[in-house]
Amino acid sequence: MARKMLKDGEAPVAAADDGGSYDYDLFVIGAGSGGVRGSRTAAGFGAKVAICELPFHPISSEWLGGHGGTCVIRGCAPKKILVYGASFRGEFDDASNFGWEINGDINYNWKKLLENKTQEIVRLNGVYKRILGNSGVTMIEGAGSIVDAHTVEVTQPDGSKQRHTTKHILIATGSRATLVNIPGKELAITSDEALSLEELPKRAVILGGGYIAVEFASIWKGLGAQVDLFYRKELPLRGFDDEMRTVVASNLEGRGIRLHPGTNLTELSKTADGIKVVTDKGDEFIADVVLFATGRAPNSNRLNLEAVGVEVDQIGAIKVDEYSRTSVPNIWAVGDVTNRINLTPVALMEATCFAKTVFGGQTVKPDYKDVPCAVFCIPPLSVVGLSEQEALAEAKNDLLVYTSSFNPMKNSISKRQEKSIMKLVVDAETDKVLGAAMCGPDAAEIMQGIAVALKAGATKATFDSTVGIHPSAAEEFVTMRTLTRRVSPASKPKTNL
Repeated sequence: MARKMLKDGEAPVAAADDGGSYDYDLFVIGAGSGGVRGSRTAAGFGAKVAICELPFHPISSEWLGGHGGTCVIRGCAPKKILVYGASFRGEFDDASNFGWEINGDINYNWKKLLENKTQEIVRLNGVYKRILGNSGVTMIEGAGSIVDAHTVEVTQPDGSKQRHTTKHILIATGSRATLVNIPGKELAITSDEALSLEELPKRAVILGGGYIAVEFASIWKGLGAQVDLFYRKELPLRGFDDEMRTVVASNLEGRGIRLHPGTNLTELSKTADGIKVVTDKGDEFIADVVLFATGRAPNSNRLNLEAVGVEVDQIGAIKVDEYSRTSVPNIWAVGDVTNRINLTPVALMEATCFAKTVFGGQTVKPDYKDVPCAVFCIPPLSVVGLSEQEALAEAKNDLLVYTSSFNPMKNSISKRQEKSIMKLVVDAETDKVLGAAMCGPDAAEIMQGIAVALKAGATKATFDSTVGIHPSAAEEFVTMRTLTRRVSPASKPKTNL
């Protein structure tokens, strides 16, 4: 979760009359989560706002996008729909021990799910347009670029260009999935295409060990495909707590996904039987689809940033200060295009703070401490605060680590061999809970409440004094009384995970 920031300076001054005359107080480039939130909030403070966005399409490109952005059209929302669909296989498997007698074959219709998914993202695209319209924001279809500090040029779908002057510019163009540069890369797909495949693959190869890779591995396996997952490290989900990563890897294997740690792909080629995949270990596989889930690049290339003096880093992420201001004082940027913490709720937070600071008469900067997140593999992983490794790297005092590993009540009947794991990392001196993690059913729903507790500065004593809800998995977080281990900063472990 990199953060690209300029030096922090004085707090920006709220919008004031600089003597100029402009078409708009704010022009927003990009109508994804951050852009929509920033424009709506600014308009609510009385600003005259316009926003431009590319024409709608499920698969993004330099000239295709849509209101709602990655999260709504080709990210969080459609992916979660597919996760729901894939989860039913496990439910069917577990049902018999609960008395359900399912006779005959259970048939699956991928095209029906695909059609319903597409209908939902089209609906959400319309919802975002209505939200903007109801907020008084002027919507312009086309690709925006910056001419100078106060002028945005929009190239419309027919190729014509229009220029608009504005006091402030907010860049919220997000990011886009990339392909690894190996021979045959044109045969691979990204998550965009994976969400819109006409046919469900029978054999899938996935390269990558992050969110998207493990989520699609769970989706495709749950829907009946054979899945091989390749990643460079010893465990998937680099950057997460090592203990929880081990749990996720075990669960993926338990669900039938074939893991290939420490392995990269070197070449793809087309054969009569499918796509031939060659690894750096000399092994060969045949797949119907190869997904590259190896990262995303900020959408900043066509914005003309260099010409107007907006600084970017080596990957094209826009550099901003702690208030989301770029190197040009009246040009701002939020969300994935800045490559800070690339999560939808974080983009919403950044955009809200921007609007309050510039148009609302309030000086507010985003707070990146204790941001919760979830990985929707099956079962899901969710975390908030510091991992054990991060806490140890920052620690001045010993750490107390509490863990709970248990067989969920449902599994005791279904006989599924898959445990839920919970974890708390505590400062031994202050008793403050520094981090929490869970891998198991409903992890994200449970962790949202835990995030509130951490944000409020809860101690382990606070957790211990809280009455649990019984019977529930969540109650384990308030009944972990036995210390698993005490770790000293002097014994910081070395890991290559």
